[in-house]
Amino acid sequence: MASRDDHGSAMSPLRLFGAELRYYRHRTGMSQEQLAARVFCSADLIAKIEKGQRTASGKLTIALDAVTELRTEQALTRLRGHLKDAFKFRAYPGWFHDWPDKEAAAKTLRWFEPLLVPGLLQTEDYARAVLRTRIGATDDEIDELVAGRMERQAILDRDKPPTFWAILDEGVLRRPVGGAPVMREQIRHLIEMAKRPSVVIQVIPAGIGAHEGLRGGAFIIADFDDGPSVAYQDTAARGQILEDADDIAALVVAWDTIRGEALPRSASLALMEEILKSWT
Repeated sequence: MASRDDHGSAMSPLRLFGAELRYYRHRTGMSQEQLAARVFCSADLIAKIEKGQRTASGKLTIALDAVTELRTEQALTRLRGHLKDAFKFRAYPGWFHDWPDKEAAAKTLRWFEPLLVPGLLQTEDYARAVLRTRIGATDDEIDELVAGRMERQAILDRDKPPTFWAILDEGVLRRPVGGAPVMREQIRHLIEMAKRPSVVIQVIPAGIGAHEGLRGGAFIIADFDDGPSVAYQDTAARGQILEDADDIAALVVAWDTIRGEALPRSASLALMEEILKSWT
């Protein structure tokens, strides 16, 4: 049986969480297979979490705490809360580390995407399909990246979330990322999110043809109550955070130009509902 004394100070955050889960499971005499069945996941996933090879998602952690026999008294959720920054830094490349904090502190997020669903609106299966295209990425690395992306989405579920304004090219909704079942779930999720008062999703219809957004690519502008706006752009090699006032001003002009090509909010929702039918 694992002992609390096994938790050395040099233990990584993932191993620490895994050791704690193993302690509770061993204490009650439950096998990995039995625990996996209780939380609707694979025994292999439980084994990898206990070895510190996989990150337990927030939802899985809550499910584990809900297993009565473990008698965790929400300890795993509390531990994950303490370790979430460490999980985040493990999942994100070094140049991205500062962006999630800026994203979480923003009052308004303006996000344009010509090719993919914005990360904060992706379902887990859609995110996994996108991230799996990375050459040389292992399954464990992909799992960590997906968990990190899902973790970021928590800002939209806060009591006072930022206003999230996304503009998508219609091609985003028609590209078969992960196949039809994944796209059905993803577009349903977009429709549900678009009905929230804090979320605006607008679509640029395919009939527009060429537009400013196709030239410059995706970008995000974060606006704050008590400071200047910052922005984020991806490149083929890495992403970059932009803080120069002239760069931000240029992106704001691009945003306003792109927004002028998009359908209004209600018409965009109707188009998403129509496109959903094509994935059924």
